[in-house]
Amino acid sequence: MPDQTQRFLFDDSDVRGEIATLEESYQHVLAKHTYPEPVAQLLGELLAAAALLVGTLKFDGLLILQARSSGAVPLLMVECSSAREVRGIARYHAEQIQPDATLTELMPEGMLAITIDPANGQRYQGIVDLEGATLAECLTNYFAASEQLPTRFWLNADSRRACGLLLQQLPADRLKDPEERDASWEHLRTLADTLTAEELLGLDSETLLHRLYHQEQLRLFDALPIRFRCSCSRERSARALVSLGEEDALQLVAEQGGSVSIDCQFCNEKYTYDAADVAQLFAGGGSDAPSDTRH
Repeated sequence: MPDQTQRFLFDDSDVRGEIATLEESYQHVLAKHTYPEPVAQLLGELLAAAALLVGTLKFDGLLILQARSSGAVPLLMVECSSAREVRGIARYHAEQIQPDATLTELMPEGMLAITIDPANGQRYQGIVDLEGATLAECLTNYFAASEQLPTRFWLNADSRRACGLLLQQLPADRLKDPEERDASWEHLRTLADTLTAEELLGLDSETLLHRLYHQEQLRLFDALPIRFRCSCSRERSARALVSLGEEDALQLVAEQGGSVSIDCQFCNEKYTYDAADVAQLFAGGGSDAPSDTRH
C-alpha cells in the first residue's frame, strides 16, 4: 500500500470520511531519531491524524498538531502541508518509559493544539486538554469541545505502518430530520468501532470499506499521495544568524571554535557556518553558496 489518503462519501447520509496509510513517510520520520516503541506508535498515530485532517481542509499552508505534557513524553509534533508533505518529531525521557506505557502514563497533564497556518491569511490555533485514553479519543474530544463538525478518529501504528480512519458529519443536506441524522451518524460510527488494529493496518482502502460498509451506498475517490519532506534549508537556518546581527553572529562563531552549526530537530540535517560564511551573509552574498572554508 503506497503512502496516501482517500476520501469517501455516503450517498444516503451527510457523512464523509478519509482513510490514511503511511509507511515510507513514517519510516523516514522514525529513521531520523531512535524512539522507544510506545513513542514511535504515538508519533505514527499523530502523523496519520495530520494526513486525515489535511484531506478535510481547503487551504494553502501548513497544518500543525502538537501534544505537550509534563510526563515522559513532553512533546509530540507533526506538520503536514497542503502539498501533503509530512514531518514529525517527539521529545522523550527514555528512562521513564515502560514498553507497554499508555498515552495517559506517557503524557499526563497534557495539552493538544491544532494550528492552521495559511500561506496567506490569519493563523488559527485551537487548544484543549489532552483528554482520552488514546490520541484518537483526544482528537475526537477536541472537535467536540471546539463545536466544529462532529468528527471521529480511529488511529493505529506499529513502527512499520501508520494508518487512520476519519468520519465527519456534514451540514444537513440529504437528511433534514434531526433524528434521522443522529441515527445515521450513530450507525456509521458503530460500524467503524468494530474495526480492529490488524484490519486498519493490514487492509487496503477498498477492502476495509467493503468490510465495514458493504450494505451502504458509498463513493470512494481517487487516492492522493503523502510523502515525507522536511522544510528546513540552509537559507532558513541562515536567517537565525542574520537575526543576531553581524557582531553577535561573528562572536558566536569565535566562541564555538571557528564555526557554528544549526541543526534541524526534525531531520537532523546540520548547517555549518564559519566567519567567512557569516561575512558573506551580511555582505548580501546569501547562504546558498557556502565559503570555501566551510567544514
